[in-house]
Amino acid sequence: MLVEELIIDGFKSYATRTVISGWDPQFNAITGLNGSGKSNILDSICFVLGISSMSTVRASNLQDLIYKRGQAGVTKASVTIVFNNSDKKRSPIGFEQHSKISVTRQISLGQGTKYLINGHRAQQQQVLTLFQSVQLNINNPNFLIMQGKITKLLNMKPTEILSLIEEAAGTKMYEGQREKAEKTMSKKNLKLESTQALLEEEVEPKLEHLRNQKRVFLEYQDVQTELETLSKAVAAHDYKLYTSNVNEANSLLLEKQNRYESLENQLNRLNSEIENLEEDLAQMKQRKQQESSRGDAVKQLESKENELTNEITRLTTSREFAIKNQQDIIKRNKKIELEITKLNKFLDDKKLTLIEIEKDYNESKTMLDDERHQLRRKEELLSTLSTGISSKGSTDSGYMAHLQEARKRFLDTNVQMEKDKLKIQHLESEISSNIKKVKNSENELKTIENEIQKIS
Repeated sequence: MLVEELIIDGFKSYATRTVISGWDPQFNAITGLNGSGKSNILDSICFVLGISSMSTVRASNLQDLIYKRGQAGVTKASVTIVFNNSDKKRSPIGFEQHSKISVTRQISLGQGTKYLINGHRAQQQQVLTLFQSVQLNINNPNFLIMQGKITKLLNMKPTEILSLIEEAAGTKMYEGQREKAEKTMSKKNLKLESTQALLEEEVEPKLEHLRNQKRVFLEYQDVQTELETLSKAVAAHDYKLYTSNVNEANSLLLEKQNRYESLENQLNRLNSEIENLEEDLAQMKQRKQQESSRGDAVKQLESKENELTNEITRLTTSREFAIKNQQDIIKRNKKIELEITKLNKFLDDKKLTLIEIEKDYNESKTMLDDERHQLRRKEELLSTLSTGISSKGSTDSGYMAHLQEARKRFLDTNVQMEKDKLKIQHLESEISSNIKKVKNSENELKTIENEIQKIS
C-alpha cells in the first residue's frame, strides 16, 4: 500500500480542512520551515493509524489533539488517510478487491473516538489488525525513533537489535499472540483439569447414586404395576364368582318357591277333597241309618263306606306328607334365604373391597405420577449436573452453573495472583537494577570528587 492522500480537519494546528495529495511513492521525509506544521502531519499519520500512546503525538489527552482544545469553535478533529491498493500482492487480508483503502479516525469533545474503514464504522482492533497484516505495528515502542533515541539505538546489543528488527518486521506480534494463546491454553487446561476432578469426585458419585435410585424406582414401578394387575384380576374373579353364586341361589330360591306354591295348591285341593268326602261320608251315614232295614243295599253302602274311609285315610296320609314336605321346604327356603343374605352381605363386602382397591389404585396412580414427576426432576438435575444444560436448554441455574461461576472466580483469582507475582518480580528486578545504577553513580561521584580534590 502507498499513501495517496491525507485529509486533516481540526487536528492540532490545522483548524480547517486540509488535503495533502500528490505523495511520491518513495516518500520518506517531510521538510519545511520551523512552525509550518511538519510534526503535526507526522502526528496526524500516527493518530489515524491508531496509536494509543499520547506522548508519542506530544499530547496528554485526546482533547489536546483538537484545534486549541476546542475553545475556538472547533469541537472535533478528524484525520483520513487514503492508500493506493493497486499492488494486490501486498494488499491487506480481506481487502484484495479494493483499489483504494481509506481509514478515518475522529474524536469529539465528550464523545470519544470513532474509526471508519472505507466509510464504514469499525473498531480500533480492526484498524490495528488491518495495519498489522502488512507488518505495520503503530503501537510498537520503536515505531518512531525520536532524536534522543539515536544514540541509544547505536549502542544496542545484538539481541536488542534483533528484537527491534522483529518488532519492525511484525514478527514480534505473533510471539505475543503465541504467548497469549499459551496462557489461554494453560487456563483452559486448568479449567479442564478442575472440571475433570469435579466430575470424578462429586458428579460421578451423585450420578451413580441417581442411577441406583432410578433402578430401584423402576423395579418398584414394575412390582407396583404387577400388584395392581393381580389385584384387579383377583377382585374381578371374586366378583364374578360371587355374582354367579348369587344368581344360582336366586334361581334355586325361585325354583323352591314355585315348588312350594305347587305343593300349597295341591294341599288346598286335598283339603277341599277331604271336606267333600267327609260331607259325603256324613250323608252316607245318614242314608245308612235311614236304610238300615234294607239288606243288600246296606252291605253295598258299608263296602262303599269302607272304600271312602280308606280313601280318606290315604288322602289324610298324603296331606300329612304334603304338610311335612311343605315344612321341609319352608326350612330349606329359610336356609336358602340365610345363605342369600350371607352371599349378599359377602357381595357387599367384596364391593366395598373393590371400592377400596380402586381407591388404592387411584392413590397408587397418583403416587406413580408423583414419582414420575420426581424422576423427571431428577433426570433434569442429572442432565444439569452432567452437561450444565437443562432439559429445557437453560444454563442460568443449577448446580453446574454456580459451580462453574465459582471455578471461574477461583481461576480469575489465580490468574490475578500470577499477574501480581510477575509484577513483583519485575519490580524487584527494577529495584536491583536501580540499586546497581545507584552504586555506579556513587562510584562515579566519588571518582569526580577525587578528581576535584586533585585539581584543587
